[in-house]
Amino acid sequence: MPRTMAPRHTWCGRPSDPRPPGPGAGTPLPLHPDSATVDADVPGAVRRTLDAVLHHRVEQAAELDAGFAREVAERVARFTLHGGKRMRARFLWWALRACGGADPAQTDAALRLAGGLELLQTCALAHDDVMDGSPLRRGRLALHGEFAALHPASRFPRGGEPFGRAAAILAGDLALAWADDIVAEVGLGRETAARVRAIWRALRTEMVAGQYLDLRGQATASRSPAQALRTACLKSALYSVERPVLLGAALAGADTATVRALGSAGRCAGTAFQLHDDLLGAFGDPRRTGKPSGDDLREGKPTYLVAVAQRRATEAKDRAALAVLDRCLGVGDLPDSDLAEVRRVLEATGARAMVEAKIDRLIARSGGHLAAVALRPPGRQRLQELMSAAAGGAPAPEDESASLLAGVRSYGGPR
Repeated sequence: MPRTMAPRHTWCGRPSDPRPPGPGAGTPLPLHPDSATVDADVPGAVRRTLDAVLHHRVEQAAELDAGFAREVAERVARFTLHGGKRMRARFLWWALRACGGADPAQTDAALRLAGGLELLQTCALAHDDVMDGSPLRRGRLALHGEFAALHPASRFPRGGEPFGRAAAILAGDLALAWADDIVAEVGLGRETAARVRAIWRALRTEMVAGQYLDLRGQATASRSPAQALRTACLKSALYSVERPVLLGAALAGADTATVRALGSAGRCAGTAFQLHDDLLGAFGDPRRTGKPSGDDLREGKPTYLVAVAQRRATEAKDRAALAVLDRCLGVGDLPDSDLAEVRRVLEATGARAMVEAKIDRLIARSGGHLAAVALRPPGRQRLQELMSAAAGGAPAPEDESASLLAGVRSYGGPR
């Protein structure tokens, strides 16, 4: 009997192409605006690029299995498109512009690589929330919570929770695979491609190393300020600021001195960014951060803030402060009253003030590195503003866009 061909999946009314793309074939994208137009709305330009890329990826997933596409691929697409400040993408773009990049090929490559960074961030957040058991992300259920709610009557022990965690890990893996696909498909000259891919390889490994050091610090109750700074450098400074900046510089063909200065500026600002994030983890307002306040303390995160408090209490022989830290840090169900005690210790030991002062010094140092090389306006100014804002300084001017979500495909409706 002749086989009956299954109908091809359609997405937004268009039939998908079941043929895999050829070697090096990039995802077809709409014509991009010129660099000046992207300057006015970097997040919007990145969103449009991601929308086209993810549309294509979801169609491919549907060819494999409709349920996988609906429950996993679409969810990864929604999470990536609907949230985040596109900080890493903006660092990449403004580094490109500060180094003189402006032609259409560089613009296209920058927007694609920025999309890859956003997908890598989706991977990191999905896995991070599973490891930390964080219920919320961006003010709503974390991905593992969404998956758990999807199949609450799972046959796994404890219902949907183990399913949710396992599915979220797979969703993060899918986001990482898509990010790598984008980087592999970007059309670049040989020398530029070699520089970009070397940075990308380093970025992925550094991200995992930083996350592992953070995890190991929790397991061993590490309270070393030096180790906390090392973790902050790998986990955030390189991944969130320095490497995105270097990707932009590589696309622009920046010289060695400029690359070195931008890298140093990015590392200082990125470390300040993580130290500021540690402060938010201990003292932040959940209405602004989108995550429960004090979770880092309940999880026993080996932050620089806690390490400094421990060291200063030890030097001062403050037994009461040390007793609070030993009794409360890493207690998952720590009551709010004990959490308030920990916060008082972080302030009374001077740890909070020391961390805030260190952030200020790092941002000043970052600005000095930027001032040491000739960078093009407005890229120099925007990089400086972004680096300051990432560490809790004055907010960077918003790109002129009405909404990051306007015109984005729904990928199955609201989350």
